[in-house]
Amino acid sequence: MSDLETAVRYVLLAAAACFVLGLRLMNSPATARRGNTLSAGAMAVAIVATAVLLAERGDITATGWLVLLSATIVGSGAGLYLARTVEMTAMPQLVSLFNAVGGGAAALLAIVEVLQHAHPEDLGARTTVPGGIDILIGAITFSGSLIAAGKLQGVIPGKPIVLPGSQALNAGLAVVFAGAGVWLVVDPGSVAALTLLTLAGLAFGVTMVLPIGGADMPVVISLLNAFTGTAVGMAGFVLNEPALIIAGALVGASGTILTKLMADAMNRSIPAIIVGGFGTGDEAAAVGTDGDVQVRPVSVDDVAIQLAYAGKVVIVPGYGLAAAQAQHELGDLADLLEEHGVEVTYAIHPVAGRMPGHMNVLLAEANVPYPQLKEMEEANPEFPQADVALVIGANDVTNPAARRPGNAISGMPILDVDRAKSVVVIKRSMGHGYAGIDNELYTAENTGMFFTDAKKGLADLKAAVRTFVG
Repeated sequence: MSDLETAVRYVLLAAAACFVLGLRLMNSPATARRGNTLSAGAMAVAIVATAVLLAERGDITATGWLVLLSATIVGSGAGLYLARTVEMTAMPQLVSLFNAVGGGAAALLAIVEVLQHAHPEDLGARTTVPGGIDILIGAITFSGSLIAAGKLQGVIPGKPIVLPGSQALNAGLAVVFAGAGVWLVVDPGSVAALTLLTLAGLAFGVTMVLPIGGADMPVVISLLNAFTGTAVGMAGFVLNEPALIIAGALVGASGTILTKLMADAMNRSIPAIIVGGFGTGDEAAAVGTDGDVQVRPVSVDDVAIQLAYAGKVVIVPGYGLAAAQAQHELGDLADLLEEHGVEVTYAIHPVAGRMPGHMNVLLAEANVPYPQLKEMEEANPEFPQADVALVIGANDVTNPAARRPGNAISGMPILDVDRAKSVVVIKRSMGHGYAGIDNELYTAENTGMFFTDAKKGLADLKAAVRTFVG
């Protein structure tokens, strides 16, 4: 190994260490931006160092360099464009697409490494075992993430889609996995084994995600992210690249931990989520009230008076806030209340929105101070002291029915919104949440329903509050 190769190896190891530090910084909203910047910078350095090593070895032709440069420009341009143009409401779809790209790229690395080896028959289990795992998980992640993105975008219905004979189909695919994997280890040069393993993985990704309903989508995104990391780590073993192993292990481990936390927040087991069949999707409901349910509608002036003369207000954002793109109007209203001496905090449920951390990112875009964002465990004790709990587009995560057995969300940890002195729910209609059951909060004696679009309603509330405090 030359001195340059040794130096590049140290640079790649340092980049991997920066990935660890960057992930640690992402543990807090206050340092997450810095952690993301550090990780992105480390990745850029790793790419440059790898290019230098390739140039030193002279393994790539002029055409190959042209392809690499073109791919780098296109990929960087696409990433920059998406980062600047994709709305926060579409961020879960973008994350799913990134998962698909990561898993697909990792699978292709293993496939190419096997096919381009001068003597594939000489490849030992040290390469073919992680290579087979890489191809399988990468293929599952690729197709599964595309299905998840389609569900989130509305191209595919968000409700569970259970194919006829799906359990038998999945069992058959599992047999194919095992058989093709053993075949690849025994005969590494077999194109048929590679093809069979890849197609089986792609098929399983589809059959795995289709039956999963919208209620479980935050967990699915975390799980697919963990799959991507695992596939990348396996690709590192195939290429004998420690930096890739470390990066993949970090993503896989953090994604797995996050998946467990998300599942616990919904009182659901991961196997139950994979089996699917829970959640109704987010089909639109008719605007207005349900004639069979007694609710107390309130006007903008009713709500404005409560907010203007409150001592403490707890805001509970849900996906309805994101869908209406009303985060800036909410931030402006909260600022106005604080200027008038009202204490304002935000209660964030772990599965609020459509991916982990969705609400935090959304509110950060509106410059909401990080200390005001309270996680569920920290926020729940504050509701009994709150004069007003303002719920914006949140449904299942505020439903008191979770405290009773015998329904779809029984045992699910919820925000104790109903324990506030007064509750105001901003919602377009009495439509169900993903779990498909009525929200008992909406008919509680201390709840007022402000039926309106979140963006318009918050703008109207700001104007009305100003007349009382101005």
